[in-house]
Amino acid sequence: MIIVRSPLRISLGGGGTDLPSYYEENEGFLITAAVNKFVYITMHENFNDEILVKYSKSENVRNVDDIRHPIFRECIKMLGLGDECFEIQSMADIPAGTGLGSSSSFTTALLKCLHEYKGELVTAEELAQEACEIEMVRLKEPIGKQDQYIAAYGGIRAMWFHRDGTVDVENVNMSRETLYNLEDNLVLYFTGFERSASQILKEQDDKTKASDSDMKSNLDMVKQMGLDSREAFEKGDLREFAEIMKQHWEIKKKRSGKMSNPRIDEWYDHAMSNGALGGKLIGAGGGGFLMFYSEDKVRLREAMQKTGLKEVRFRFENQGTRLIY
Repeated sequence: MIIVRSPLRISLGGGGTDLPSYYEENEGFLITAAVNKFVYITMHENFNDEILVKYSKSENVRNVDDIRHPIFRECIKMLGLGDECFEIQSMADIPAGTGLGSSSSFTTALLKCLHEYKGELVTAEELAQEACEIEMVRLKEPIGKQDQYIAAYGGIRAMWFHRDGTVDVENVNMSRETLYNLEDNLVLYFTGFERSASQILKEQDDKTKASDSDMKSNLDMVKQMGLDSREAFEKGDLREFAEIMKQHWEIKKKRSGKMSNPRIDEWYDHAMSNGALGGKLIGAGGGGFLMFYSEDKVRLREAMQKTGLKEVRFRFENQGTRLIY
């Protein structure tokens, strides 16, 4: 039995500039953090002459090309395991489609598991590159590289996305006190809305490729906010970070009419009137998790409890995708 886990993530600034349509012309930058919510992949040898994959559905096939789940199929093909017989299963702490990068965490965990099955060592950089190859090239998803890299590396990272497609992953030099305060004062609420990130990201991608000046200006501002967030972290000014979050959300909503909805706006305004200093929707938008920064969490939690939204508590996760058994 092989068991691998990969962390989910929250974006802290600059999200959206990791798509090729933007970084190939302008270079992208963002800050992102792995959290202690995970996608798990388990795998063991199957003595029947077939491949069995289990997720929300089960598939028994004799030919890898017959696997309907695209990521399972393409990862198995990439690692040349189509002639093997095994059972492989996925589980997750948080549902898919909630803005925490679960698809890429799933991909990195699956690739790591398949490498372990073959007895191969793989670095975080190699794992992230392979996951990007699967999702962005083979499956042609209109997504960026943030999720694959933070899942593979873990921690709180600043990332540069260069015009040639290479990625520099850097540490964020904040003090231990700032790190603990940030972790303690961030609060996540599940909106109950699940969505496909691809639909919203495709709209951004199409506009960027078409040289839409408003979209480019929007992403330029978001990139600068990512850089400003890093500066705020490094000087320990978390109230400044909260203000940047608030500005980021207003700018982010202008990218697409699908970014928010009246219920999300209502919950956001309620939190901002009851102790939150800044906040935004995590991920591409349209649903998932609202994240707030608050130094008065008792007041915020009491207020948000009345909305019926579920809080999900978390800690930062220093380790990326790894073998746990």
